[in-house]
Order: sequence, then C-alpha cells, then structure tokens
Amino acid sequence: VGVEGLPKSKPSVFSYDGSLAIHAGERSGRGIVTDAITTPVVNTSAYFFDNTAQLIDFKEKRRASFEYGRYGNPTTVVAEEKISALEGAESTLIMASGMCASTVLLLALVPAGGHLVTTTDCYRKTRIFIETILPRMGIKATVIDPADVGALESALNENNVSLFFTESPTNPFLRCVDIKHVSELCHQKGALVCIDGTFATPLNQKALALGADLVLHSATKYLGGHNDVLAGCISGSMKLVSEVRNLHHILGGALNPNAAYLIIRGMKTLHLRVQQQNSTALGMAEILEAHPKVKRVYYPGLQSHPEYDLAKRQMTGFGGVVSFEVDGDLQTTIKFVDSLRIPYIAPSFGGCESIVDQPAIMSYWYSLKFCFILFPRFTVFVILIAMVLLCALVNIYLCNLTNSTTKGKSKGVSCNIRSPDNS
Repeated sequence: VGVEGLPKSKPSVFSYDGSLAIHAGERSGRGIVTDAITTPVVNTSAYFFDNTAQLIDFKEKRRASFEYGRYGNPTTVVAEEKISALEGAESTLIMASGMCASTVLLLALVPAGGHLVTTTDCYRKTRIFIETILPRMGIKATVIDPADVGALESALNENNVSLFFTESPTNPFLRCVDIKHVSELCHQKGALVCIDGTFATPLNQKALALGADLVLHSATKYLGGHNDVLAGCISGSMKLVSEVRNLHHILGGALNPNAAYLIIRGMKTLHLRVQQQNSTALGMAEILEAHPKVKRVYYPGLQSHPEYDLAKRQMTGFGGVVSFEVDGDLQTTIKFVDSLRIPYIAPSFGGCESIVDQPAIMSYWYSLKFCFILFPRFTVFVILIAMVLLCALVNIYLCNLTNSTTKGKSKGVSCNIRSPDNS
C-alpha cells in the first residue's frame, strides 16, 4: 500500500515471512468454524460422525474430517500450515519432539537393509540412533565430513543409498553443507536429501528451494522460541510427508494441541526474534574472535569459517548460535562458565533466555569420568583431545539479547551460551 509522502521500499524477506508466520493457516486451516482471531485449542482425543454415511464418506476420502487425536487435530493443523508456508512446502507433519521427527523419518524412508549417508558433525542423539538402532534392521551408514563432496560421491557410487541426512548448519561446529550441490548429486543416484535446518530456521535458509526433498526442525528451539514446549516437524512434498505420516500414525508421538498452540503463538514473533539473534550473534562472534583468551570461534558469519562463502550464498542470516573454544583446559572453561551472571547452565537454544553449556560436562560427563579413572595422570586437556577433540568447546547461543554481560565493545549484548547434546 503506497502512502503519499513516504518513500517506497522493498519488503525484506523477514517482513514477508513474518506475515506468513502470523496469518498462514489461521482462517482456513483449522478445520472448524469459528470467528475467534486466535486459534482455539481443541482438547479432544476423538471426533464423532453424525451417521455411518458420514464415516464411509470420510473413509472414501469424499469428506474432510478428523477421526482420532493421534491422526490429527484442528490446532496442530494450523501449526503445520504455518511451517509449510515458511518452508514453501506442500505438507508438514508436526510431532512431539525433534528426535521423534528424526527417528520416524529415518525409519520411514530408509528400508531394512538399506544405506544412508550422514555427517560427522551432528546432534549426538541422532548419531546414537543411526549407530545403534538402525543397524538392528540391517541399515548401514556412511559418515562423511560436511564439506567432503568427494566422499558423498563415493558413497553414492558404491552403495544403494536411500537418504542423505544432514544438518546445516551442523551441531556443534556450525558447518554448512552445499544443499544445492549435494541435492543434485543425490538425485542423480535416486537418493533423497533431508536437511535438519534447526540451527538456520526457515527464515535464514530455504532448504527445499535449494533442492532438498525434506527439511526437519526441532520446533522446541526457534519456532517455539520461549523454552516452554517440545515439538518437531518435517516438511516437503505431499508424497514424502505422507509416507512419514503413515508410520507416525502407528508409532505415536503425536503433539498435543496445547503444545501446538504454543508453537503457533511463538511463530508470530519468529521474524522479530531471529533478526535480533542474527545481529547479536554476529556481533558477539566478532568480539570473541578478537579476544586473546578465546582460542577459536565457530560461526558461519565470520570470514574465518570454512564455509563462509557458502553460508553467504544459501543463507540470509547466520542464526543465534556461536560456538567457541576457551584458550585453556577443562577447569579454565568451567571457571569461565561459572563466572557468567545472566546465562542459565542448561541445554537447548533458540528461546528468549541466555543459555550456556559445556559439552564436556553436559553431554560427555560419564565418558569423562571413565577417562579420569583409567588415566589419572593425564591432564584434563590431553584426555579431552584423546576423546574427541571437542571437550574444551563451549557453544554460545545468542537469543533475544537485551541485557549486557560484557564490557567495552560488547555493552548492551547478553549472550545465549550453550552447547547442544552433541559435541
């Protein structure tokens, strides 16, 4: 709408996506008649039919309706419609958690005795599922570096690969995968591509538009955005999402309508939160990289990041997560974490609160204790290097930063410092 006297300006991606996040699904996606502006929470486990003829019409797909809570709910449908609109997807399936979405997708799309490719840097629980559960069904996995396209080509040529499953950016080093290129390679060999875009959000990265077949999110994080709900979702073509949906209806893991409402509410401010998180995270990453007590910083928006040019091409923002290594041993890092005044020591990210976690403690404590028992003479740092070269790592997640925990250049910036359950 033009207004006389005001200059014309092109809407940003965020303003357009912000409108989608607010309005998508609200008027026509509920499946119920209501004049409420806010989507109602429909708390029911089952739905009735007026007569048998209606039931038969429903079974024959001549009538749109709901049947049982595990198969769908008017409130969850609105959340799904919003996510589909943001991702440019034909269909979205929302579930009880991000891990529920990951595991059901893998079980649905990789057949028994099949083969998948994944990356070295990924969420720890996903890796555990791939390494310990899928082999029970004869499913094998090739693990490659996120940037090693040659290794992906070899895996595709040497195996009958059903799926390439990866994060971008990855957890916890925030590596970026060339989604367009890997999608082209996989499709040439008949393999599907699923991108876990949790760290990117649908605002910073459009994985489906880049060629991926499916995109997955832990909606617990940015989509919910308030650290008060667990949810996960997958988006893609109607055909592929329906395959996953059919298995999901059997396994369960349905999202309850109250949780769906929290996702809907959270998404209405998603564009505002993500813009702020992008801006503050980049500023904090630059401050940390210049700090003499910081050994290394991992953030796609820094020129020092190995996939910086790629990230600039396929992302519109780099997210609210910054990972960095303190220049010191485990005890030095603990001292740093414990000296922070605002961040909570906790898992997760993407909410309004600042969070910090140290993966050596949060994710690998029992492995660490085992090393102490076996090798009491080893220094903490040597033990950690021998384990996985990751335990001196601290991930910083920067969310809705309004308070200051730093001095000088960082004044006015509070930080969300955290490492995921994987490092």
